Amino acid sequence: MSAAPAHTPRPRPAVTEREAREVAEAAREQNWRKPSFAKELFLGRFRLDLIHPHPVPADADTRRGEEFLAALRDFCETRIDAARIEREAKIPDETIRGLKELGALGMKIDTKYGGLGLTQVYYNKALALVGSANAAVGALLSAHQSIGVPQPLKLFGTQEQKDRFLPRCARTDISAFLLTEPDVGSDPARLATAAVPEGDDYVLDGVKLWTTNGVVADLLVVMARVPKSEGHPGGITAFVVEADAAGVTVENRNAFMGLRGLENGVTRFHQVRVPAANRIGPEGAGLKIALTTLNTGRLSLPAMCVGAGKWCLKIAREWSGVREQWGRPVALHEAVGAKISFIAATTFALEAVVDLSSQMADEDRNDIRIEAALAKLYGSEMAWLMADELVQIRGGRGFETAESLTARGERGIPAEQLLRDLRINRIFEGSTEIMHLLIAREAVDAHLSVAGDLIDPDKSLSDKAKAGAHAGVFYAKWLPKLVAGPGQLPTSYGEFKRATDLSPHLRYVERAARRLARSTFYGMSRWQGRMETKQGFLGRVVDIGAELFAMSAACVRAEHLRAAGESGTEAYQLADAFCRQARVRAEELFGRLWTNTDDVDRAVVKGVLAGSYAWLEHGIVDPSAAGEWIADATPGPSKRDNVRRPVD
Repeated sequence: MSAAPAHTPRPRPAVTEREAREVAEAAREQNWRKPSFAKELFLGRFRLDLIHPHPVPADADTRRGEEFLAALRDFCETRIDAARIEREAKIPDETIRGLKELGALGMKIDTKYGGLGLTQVYYNKALALVGSANAAVGALLSAHQSIGVPQPLKLFGTQEQKDRFLPRCARTDISAFLLTEPDVGSDPARLATAAVPEGDDYVLDGVKLWTTNGVVADLLVVMARVPKSEGHPGGITAFVVEADAAGVTVENRNAFMGLRGLENGVTRFHQVRVPAANRIGPEGAGLKIALTTLNTGRLSLPAMCVGAGKWCLKIAREWSGVREQWGRPVALHEAVGAKISFIAATTFALEAVVDLSSQMADEDRNDIRIEAALAKLYGSEMAWLMADELVQIRGGRGFETAESLTARGERGIPAEQLLRDLRINRIFEGSTEIMHLLIAREAVDAHLSVAGDLIDPDKSLSDKAKAGAHAGVFYAKWLPKLVAGPGQLPTSYGEFKRATDLSPHLRYVERAARRLARSTFYGMSRWQGRMETKQGFLGRVVDIGAELFAMSAACVRAEHLRAAGESGTEAYQLADAFCRQARVRAEELFGRLWTNTDDVDRAVVKGVLAGSYAWLEHGIVDPSAAGEWIADATPGPSKRDNVRRPVD
């Protein structure tokens, strides 16, 4: 007789598709109290006035930021051994201690708590710099400040919490953010980690997966579900937890295809007592806190993508000038030159998107939730493409490791490592697919606000009638404005007409924004309540919006640099090249809105899941190791050694 299992796995929360959507919708910030350039763009309104002239930081912020960047550059050049981190798959303790001494843990923390008080602009420039030295070090600093303890406390913490925790985060303590579980990713409605009220404490039980910084963290932000009870409204709630508290066990340090120095683990909580004073915000506000934190926190990832693009450009330029084929440098062969042009133009545009979004975040005049999400989506996708093109430009040397190149006497260019390191960015902090849905939800918010009841099957006929009347008034005013605009006038945006003329590109953006809004309306009219299932259509709508946003940012940045006397001619050339490339991509996406293989793909997927094509899998062996698809996360005491590695 086989042995009985040690425990019976606890069932996951049973959540329907509708309930999951309701949880996500409740966590979403509902109101738009400030203008949003990207929101207006999706509605067919090209509000150039919201981003042009390009906003600029205050002189004092610039001085403080540049001083820190100079110190950080010296640190990166002399005290970050990227080859060692890759070889040992660990950031050395002395490197982490050096970052603490430099104040890098407190870049975004106010000076009154011992931080550096950098702006979002200079925080992102710092991440781009340190990420170019080593992506794992950049990830450590980003996870600590962008989504770890400092940012949610800054936005939602009490004064007592700020006084207690922020000085620690600024200089000595590393923090981590714990939301994901072995069976819970982008669907937090199924979150199973529990926080049960008990006197003045909450008792935490559960398992968290992919806890970036979790292995070395001193403080954790943990999302857990509080059950409803008398005096407790319950819901997903955020807590600050001491990493060395009794019952907290780091059970595994995870290893990945890239970011080998990443201190990412599996953390188990067993009967962990957390004071109620450590709860961030009210019960049930955890997801709203997480999403609001990410509104600007997402900018850190595309900032590091900018750094990656700059390095790709540097290596492509240097290598392609010395490597000759058929009597001339490979850069002068059109097939290679097109790749270099793509890298240069895209890096310029990505930096324009990140700097513009960051400065708008600093000024707090605009709502940038869509801009930040677009920056994350676009940056992660384009950086991956740039790294892939660099590997192709380098040829066999691009596939060879830096260590191997060095061993045989050549310059150790870690191009293949960059490709591996960047791949996670299309998954981190919201996968590309989830970002498409998140941005699409915001893009169609105005439509759902006026016509949502019309397509809701649970609404009564009277509710639908009221919604129909409301929608009729809205669309009677809105649709006629999508017919014509400044983009059809050859003199529009004349201030962008220099030796290189960017005004045609801005006219294109204005016309394309109206076209995109019309397409979105047609889609809603066609599919109504099924619109949310048309993820291919929605993804293309978002991707078009991303291209238009990047074109706008690139043109505005070029004019800003020209006016400031900083390589304006060259900036105009790069903006022009990028816009021409982006327009080709946008036109292809417009065509694929209505001419695509979505229906065929759905049919094939059903066949795959039904086993209809299982015969196609014959003739192979599967080298996968035995084990469960999803590890058991039943609460209980840990049976494994604690691999937590605090750095003093």
